[in-house]
Amino acid sequence: MEAMVVKQPQPVTIAFDVMGTDHGPAEVVRGAAQLSLDSPHIHALLVGDRTLIDNALAETKHNGERISVQHAADFVGMDEKPGEALARKPNASVAVAARLVAEGEAQALVSAGNTGAGVLACARHFQLIPGVRRAALATVYPTRSVRGAKEDPFSLILDVGATVEATADDLVTFAVMGSNYARIISRNERPKVALLSNGVEPQKGPPRVVEAHARLSEMKDIHFIGNVEGIDIPKGTADVIVTDGFVGNVCLKMLEGVHETVVELAQYAYKESLRWRAGLAMLSSGIQRIKDITDWNQYGGAPILGFDRIFIKAHGRSKAHAIANAGKVAAKVVANNLGNAIREGLQK
Repeated sequence: MEAMVVKQPQPVTIAFDVMGTDHGPAEVVRGAAQLSLDSPHIHALLVGDRTLIDNALAETKHNGERISVQHAADFVGMDEKPGEALARKPNASVAVAARLVAEGEAQALVSAGNTGAGVLACARHFQLIPGVRRAALATVYPTRSVRGAKEDPFSLILDVGATVEATADDLVTFAVMGSNYARIISRNERPKVALLSNGVEPQKGPPRVVEAHARLSEMKDIHFIGNVEGIDIPKGTADVIVTDGFVGNVCLKMLEGVHETVVELAQYAYKESLRWRAGLAMLSSGIQRIKDITDWNQYGGAPILGFDRIFIKAHGRSKAHAIANAGKVAAKVVANNLGNAIREGLQK
């Protein structure tokens, strides 16, 4: 009887923009170091100030064979305007990292730095996939429902800021891209895709949404469930929600605000009342379970979709664990050839 052959992951190099995060370069280095020990198929190419990177590596356990360094003296800060900053600093770490990916030195880019600078660097060095007019910035958010073989509690929403005014063509393209990404990452063969509108009826919404609805309804390769409203976002009615960048960004900030408010209310309740404190203590295991399954650190990052190269944007507050998970997401997307899947979906 022949022994079963276990297919090993293909080697992949991920370029990490080390600079410009909220917690400094050491956290990104620690995340890459963690990957070097846990994921033998991933090689981390660290882009940033070599001295800072070398100092962080000297204090962190890692496999030196799976890490290399590319010096970049400049970086774009969180509070800088992306266009102006990249014009002044053409060799900023995110620009150098994007250039290395475009030249084939790495297969994907991970950054927890300035989002606008990351998108702009990709736009300057990567090519749009044929059929894609504008790229889309996606993000994940926790929902009441789970999906796919992983029982993933996160849904995907796009765009959340890259394309403020989207046409019907753009919305259809976003649906194809988001569906393919969710299929790969959540191992969900038929992700439910919906348009965000002010009513579930097909004729509700601005003309571009109505037109996109009609076109998506005819597409057999997309599991399109129609329109959803804002109330459906946290319920997880859809696995992928499609909207323009203006509305998507407003939704994203609202979700973040609700999360912060709930945490603050819980802290207030804990301090103000012994009875509430006792109640929260009784619920502590359940609260921790909810925190564990909806923690964005577990997910790592979200993609910029539409380019011929992979860019995973990690949260600016990411620490080592989140950075490592962002690297794993990038490697998974590369291994499953997301670009080809999107290209084929658009052709159909």
